[in-house]
Amino acid sequence: MPMPDVSTRSLNDLVSLDGRTAVVTGAGRGLGKAIAARLAEAGARVLVADIDGALAKTAAADLADRHDTDIVGVQMDVTDSGSVREAADLAVERWGRLDAWVNNAGVFPYIPIAQMDDAAWDTVFAVNARGTLAGTREAARVMTAGGHGGVIVNICSTAGFEGTAPGMGAYVASKHAVRGLTRQSALELAPHGIRVLGVAPSYVPTEGNTLAAGDGPVEPDAMPLMMTSPVGRVGTPDDIARVAFFCVSDLSTFMTGSTLLADGGTTA
Repeated sequence: MPMPDVSTRSLNDLVSLDGRTAVVTGAGRGLGKAIAARLAEAGARVLVADIDGALAKTAAADLADRHDTDIVGVQMDVTDSGSVREAADLAVERWGRLDAWVNNAGVFPYIPIAQMDDAAWDTVFAVNARGTLAGTREAARVMTAGGHGGVIVNICSTAGFEGTAPGMGAYVASKHAVRGLTRQSALELAPHGIRVLGVAPSYVPTEGNTLAAGDGPVEPDAMPLMMTSPVGRVGTPDDIARVAFFCVSDLSTFMTGSTLLADGGTTA
């Protein structure tokens, strides 16, 4: 299934998501909610998925108040393959198709390598790496069955390109895995008309990672370093959401396998 040539279409048409459906994981707050908001603004019907079902429903209700499209909040655990499959099937049952899936859910405990036990390592990989695999697999299943292709966007991190703050060993390793999975998935799914792209943010203050940073053994000099960039400010959730939206939209139809840095120029 070749990717379409959209050269003759208007810019307004290329950014419209009218009639399309999307699933965003970890979308109860932070980056995921910001991404869901931009997709909904462009007209997409959105399944807001989060391990906290009440939070997902609250976020969906808030977005539905702001955007004239169908938005549903559901509980979904990315480490449970059955839960991920149910979310994919629900999108198809409700709207008849699935066009975009954003693998955003992630965890980022601060544990130095010398103190990392097997259980902590496995937990990070279960969410960040295997959770991305589960979302990719289920999205590919329903998109292929639908016969119309689609887009999968993996929220990676600048940690997928380099080391980062002390205590982030499992996170860094898992995000390198996500970046590799993005490339390999793009190669395998291209014949089905499915594009796979990654977005790699630098540190963005959100409810989740601000709490994690406050609770973790972060070195004194680490946070100021994470909070600076060549562009003169730290990123916002919407800075990342706009890049994810670009990946989902038809502006990027000739792209697959890439991971786009959204880092204010911080990655060497």
